Amino acid sequence: MNNLKPLTIVGLLLIGQQAFSQYETSWDNAEQSINQISEHVYRWGGGAMGGISGLFVPTSEGIVVIDGPGNPCTPDSGQWFKDELEQRYDVPVRYVVLSHDHQSHICGTTVFADTAVAIGHKKLRPHLIREGRVSPIPTVSFEESLDIDLGGVKVVLHYFGPTHSDNLIVTHIPQDGVLFVPDLSRPDGQLPNPDFRDMDVDSTIEVLGILARMDDVDIVVPGHNSPVADQSYFRRYRAYLASMREQVLTHMVEGRSLEEIHGLVTMDDFGDYTNLEQVLERNVTTMYDYLYRYREPNSPGGLPIRAL
Repeated sequence: MNNLKPLTIVGLLLIGQQAFSQYETSWDNAEQSINQISEHVYRWGGGAMGGISGLFVPTSEGIVVIDGPGNPCTPDSGQWFKDELEQRYDVPVRYVVLSHDHQSHICGTTVFADTAVAIGHKKLRPHLIREGRVSPIPTVSFEESLDIDLGGVKVVLHYFGPTHSDNLIVTHIPQDGVLFVPDLSRPDGQLPNPDFRDMDVDSTIEVLGILARMDDVDIVVPGHNSPVADQSYFRRYRAYLASMREQVLTHMVEGRSLEEIHGLVTMDDFGDYTNLEQVLERNVTTMYDYLYRYREPNSPGGLPIRAL
């Protein structure tokens, strides 16, 4: 495990769900806003940024910013947020954590390049460069986990394997019981992914199980939309992914076409997801494409090299 500073020993405060009642766990995406969600953790976003959220952790020694949504995405799209931080605190942003390479989550972080060190997973950098993301290039990277100890607050970054992208990390503030999981969570009752492009489905199923079992987690903050969730979200979404994978694969082994599978995989057991109808066709299509590359059928040779 890497550490940016010598480990500061602090007593972990186990915070129950009732302790969060004094903080904001829901917010209006229509307006730019900053909301305190726990003792040390704040959320920011909304307005032109849409339903995308980032976090920040202010301390006596500086501020840790996690993600920086900006829409439309320009080099100075995070200036509003930077101005707010300068008005509220007399310490600079010391670290900017990039959760993954998708531009909608990290645009706007370039405004902190004058004071902050950018951090990301070791697989992040090539994507940023190749895609030309509007983002700083990390000068600190890690493979499995990294601790940031700043002003008596520990921010722990974890990489559990390829999921929604091959470089997506989660951010844990254990003493506050806060876990930030962009693009693998949404508010309760919403599926997080419109399709499974850029996803390792099998690894994601495994990682969702890990997230559901993590200690010191009371609230889960999605990267999109407002209400916070809890770890039951990961168990439910894991069941959805596993069920769809099994159904689509079974029909493929039985020789059915994608068109036939679309009519057979209805996911009725998951009808409580409010956006199921909206995303189901794309979910099935991209699951089929993923499994096409996963398996070798008994059919004769000469098959096309792409599923779709």
